[in-house]
Amino acid sequence: MADTRETIQARMLQNINDSFDRSTGSFFFDATKPVAIELEGMGADIDGILDKGFATTATGEYLDRKVAEQGLNPPRKPATKATGTVQITGQQGATIAKGIKVASDTVTYTVTSETTVIGATNIEIVSVECDQAGSIGDAPVGAIKSFPVTIAGLSAVTNPAAFTDGYDGESDTELRQRYFEKVRTPPTSGNVYHYRSWAKEVTGVGDARIFPLWNGNGTVKVVIIDSNKQPADAELISDVTTHIEDVRPIGATVTVVSAAGLSINIVATLTLATGYTLNQVKGYIETNITNYLKSIAFIESAVSYARIGSTILSTEGVLDYTGLTVNGGTSNIAVSDLQVAILGTVTVS
Repeated sequence: MADTRETIQARMLQNINDSFDRSTGSFFFDATKPVAIELEGMGADIDGILDKGFATTATGEYLDRKVAEQGLNPPRKPATKATGTVQITGQQGATIAKGIKVASDTVTYTVTSETTVIGATNIEIVSVECDQAGSIGDAPVGAIKSFPVTIAGLSAVTNPAAFTDGYDGESDTELRQRYFEKVRTPPTSGNVYHYRSWAKEVTGVGDARIFPLWNGNGTVKVVIIDSNKQPADAELISDVTTHIEDVRPIGATVTVVSAAGLSINIVATLTLATGYTLNQVKGYIETNITNYLKSIAFIESAVSYARIGSTILSTEGVLDYTGLTVNGGTSNIAVSDLQVAILGTVTVS
């Protein structure tokens, strides 16, 4: 840590002969003070430069440069845009032009299908892509429900299936973890670490577990979750399978599957702080518990009943709770190696 200006100036004054006045306000005191201030700033800059040179403290583009030294592939996984299909209802003969917008409450999506004319059923299915990259584009069934601008002949829109393939770009923490996994557990010759590294190289993969010889000699099972720490969809499973098949040793038989979602259902009676509504606090609780479950995904083997309780108690607007049950009981919930805990229902009163 860099010295303070006071320490630097005191050291400078000690090097001046005692026959000269060095007290506050003297010539030598005033002459050394601005120099000490500049040296303090330079010391802080030097500390910052050192931080940028080590993987434990580097951030942003400096972390990108550091991991590139180890040939990490890819250096940093980019964010992806959620895609899917929507059902548009309208008058027969109306045009659904490529490039028109549909929207949820939070984001807009662009139609990517070629221009379509609505037929006799008054319904057409078209492909769309979120205008923003990242998990913000993921949408449950029915969340896409409007046209930002009125379009003649089109009356309604909805998404019959959920959008789940919008992934946030790899964070510094995630990239740093992947870097340390490579240097501390070197992947070589198709070992367990190699398969885990290959799986996590695919954009959208949040983590992976490897089970060698799971079905006899030469077999490997790869169990993955997505970047949102949810079960992986079919497209992501296919992407991981394709990537591993391109790089794996000859002779191995690889099976890639998603972890099964283990729903965590919560019931509790709350005491609310003044000014908060039950629905409002329920939303806060759902967000906080989802974050807790993400933090333990593929790390811990149980969902802690106590941690659920403390998460609820620390939620904004909650003064106290009683009658808490998790999956109908008051015990920790075991999570197997083939499962990932996900938020189910939250029932509060």
